[in-house]
Amino acid sequence: MSPRADTLPAATAVRRFGRAQRGVHRATAVLMGVCVFTAACLYVPQLAQLVGRRALVVTLHQWSGLALPVPVLLGLASRAFRSDLGRLNRFGPHDRTWLRAALRRDKRPSSRPAGKFNAGQKVYAAWIAGATLVMLGTGLMMWFTHLTPLVWRTSATFVHDWLALTVGIVLAGHIGMALADPEARRGMRTGSVDRDWAEREHPLWRP
Repeated sequence: MSPRADTLPAATAVRRFGRAQRGVHRATAVLMGVCVFTAACLYVPQLAQLVGRRALVVTLHQWSGLALPVPVLLGLASRAFRSDLGRLNRFGPHDRTWLRAALRRDKRPSSRPAGKFNAGQKVYAAWIAGATLVMLGTGLMMWFTHLTPLVWRTSATFVHDWLALTVGIVLAGHIGMALADPEARRGMRTGSVDRDWAEREHPLWRP
């Protein structure tokens, strides 16, 4: 039997993510995908006509949005996941160097020092976490209309709708960058990456 394409030789493989990190990422991706798709069905007339069953779409949107924080909360039981959250939450001088190089469109690996996560990944993680909490809060105001005054619900609807559009754009960029980096996708899919890739893209990371 030939080895799978995802399998790396033991001598060149570096363990990047465990089952907990990959599970949280996959579950969050599924829930976020349902949220974005159902939101599109609610706001784009062509999709609404194609899918129909608006009441079901609304229910799916509400419950998938409410469940979005659950994978992360469950992942906190894993020490490895908590360790990665700590790494994502820490910015160092090398991260500022990475961001300056990104703004200059300098793609040389030597100009973009990074640990296990680069500065772009840290900014994305912080932004999407904050956006998710805001979307959850405004969504609850829109769902349980009796809990807040009308002016609050109107403001919540405005913030929710425009932030949803921004989230869709940012997610498209995130997916596009993942598609451009097969090794990063392999790391999230299998847990292991090629050592040369790790040393080139994340030179400050010491697995």
